[in-house]
Amino acid sequence: MRLDKYLKNSRLIKRRTIANEACDAGKVIVNGKVARASYDVKLGDIIEIQMGPRPVRVKVQEISEHATKADAATMYVVVSE
Repeated sequence: MRLDKYLKNSRLIKRRTIANEACDAGKVIVNGKVARASYDVKLGDIIEIQMGPRPVRVKVQEISEHATKADAATMYVVVSE
């Protein structure tokens, strides 16, 4: 699944266009490297989002095309804030 779509489905970022813009601005890092919106997310990836006052680091636990609000929280685990 594309990175921008994963960020939207997991509700880490509210809209896909905002996720795409964050990737273009270099604010999303995957496994220590700045990632483009087209990056293919895999299980175990560490995603760091540098939006707002504190960066958020999460580890990908599940990849789901359609996630409800309750399921979205199970798609990742917070590594550190």
